[in-house]
Amino acid sequence: MADAAASGSRKQRPLSPFVSIYRWPVTMLTSIVHRITGVGLAGGALLIAWWLIATAAGPGAYGTFAAVAGSWFGKLVLFGFTWALVFHLLSGIRHLVWDFGYGFEKNRAERIGTIIIALSVILTIAIWALVYFRGGAL
Repeated sequence: MADAAASGSRKQRPLSPFVSIYRWPVTMLTSIVHRITGVGLAGGALLIAWWLIATAAGPGAYGTFAAVAGSWFGKLVLFGFTWALVFHLLSGIRHLVWDFGYGFEKNRAERIGTIIIALSVILTIAIWALVYFRGGAL
C-alpha cells in the first residue's frame, strides 16, 4: 500500500455521490426546512424585539418600524416569518408524534411531510387573508 502511494499511481476511488443523484424524500426536505425555519424564527424574534422597542420608544421610532414593515420588502419578510412559524409548528407537532413512536412507516412519513408542506402554505395564506379582510394593516 505504501508502495502504491510512493509511486504516485493512486487508484481512482469512486467518489461519494452528491445529493443531486438521489431523489430527495419529502422527509429529508422537511427536516432540512425545519432547521432553516428554526434559524429564521431566531431572526424573526429580532423583528419582534424591534417592534416592541419601537413601540416603547415613541411615535418616531414606531413610525420608522411601521414604514419598513409596511413596505413591499417588509411585507415579504413578515409573510416569510409567518410561514416559517406555521411550518415549524406543524413540523414540531410531527416530531412530537414521532417521539411517541407513531408515523415512522415510510409511506406515512412521506404523506405527513407532504401534508405539512401544503398545510403550512394554506394556513399562512389564510392567516394573511384573515388579517387583511378584517381590516388589519398589512
